[in-house]
Amino acid sequence: MTGAVETLNPGYFALVMATGILSVAMDFKGLDIVSAILLAITAGSWVLLVLLTGWRILRHWARFRADFTDPGRGFGFFTFTAATGVLGARLAEQSWPLAAGLLAVAAASWFLLGYLVPWTAVLHSSSRSTLSGANGTWFMWVVASQSVAVLAAILQPNDGLGRRELAMLAVFCWSVGAFLYAGVAVLVAARLMLYPQRPADLLPAYWVSMGATAITVLAGSQIVEMADTPMIEATRGLIAGCSVVFWAFGTWLIPILIAAGIWRHIIHKWPLRYDATLWSIIFPLGMYAAASHYLGVADHLPIVRAIGDAEAWFAMLAWTAVFVAMIRHLWLTLVLGRGAEPAQSLAP
Repeated sequence: MTGAVETLNPGYFALVMATGILSVAMDFKGLDIVSAILLAITAGSWVLLVLLTGWRILRHWARFRADFTDPGRGFGFFTFTAATGVLGARLAEQSWPLAAGLLAVAAASWFLLGYLVPWTAVLHSSSRSTLSGANGTWFMWVVASQSVAVLAAILQPNDGLGRRELAMLAVFCWSVGAFLYAGVAVLVAARLMLYPQRPADLLPAYWVSMGATAITVLAGSQIVEMADTPMIEATRGLIAGCSVVFWAFGTWLIPILIAAGIWRHIIHKWPLRYDATLWSIIFPLGMYAAASHYLGVADHLPIVRAIGDAEAWFAMLAWTAVFVAMIRHLWLTLVLGRGAEPAQSLAP
């Protein structure tokens, strides 16, 4: 157990993100029991991972700090912010005060990590090339920003205290996230073009490039439906139009990401085993479903809504496969002590 905590992937909160957004998607479908079960798993996973991360900080500070200075892993810390935002968004209907507390945690961590991670992982002096470490996890910076925007938009009251402040926070985070997407996309594309690509390099985390567009769409759709304030009135048309553009681009990315998976696992026969980064595929799939549904409702686009509703079932099947593989992996490694299997299948 100690070894597992020491090497805990900082991006493991993607499990919370993936499960939480699927809970939202199932809630859209009216599957209350399924949504509630997923919510329980989301909340339990968030608490467990917070405790394990705290243990890691106290007992394995050197390894924890090393992740911050690694361009290939440092951006995984943004999954904590995104997971907190997704959990808060799902809990908003059940408990406004609890969701507001999670918003405070998400916003504070986004602000701190937004400066700390780029400085330590990218700008900090190092003998290795920073660009060579650019990968799909860098898009978690965008996802974290938009998760705060989504939660702020959901919690905005129709009137009263905090209405304008939450509107400003939502628009601010959405705008920063949109610009960050452009910047991160340039850096990741440069890494793909300037450095040779091996099967080991095309991590599942590259799917976050699509997930970042999807959560930008969801945040934008939520902002469009916020109660009127000067900030919302000034940006509603722009954000509504940009949300459709982001949805189209994210949809265009899906075949490319599927092709990359075929190149990695079928052509080059890279073994498909359980790894924490697989949750970086499930989250984009679930977020695309939820974002398409909400965009279709908000902008009266029935085709977009139908696409999201259909894709939610694929996301649910993928979540089930990865969740079963995770339980099997944890049983074999933590309970039976067999260690990681060299080529673990995702099948039960």
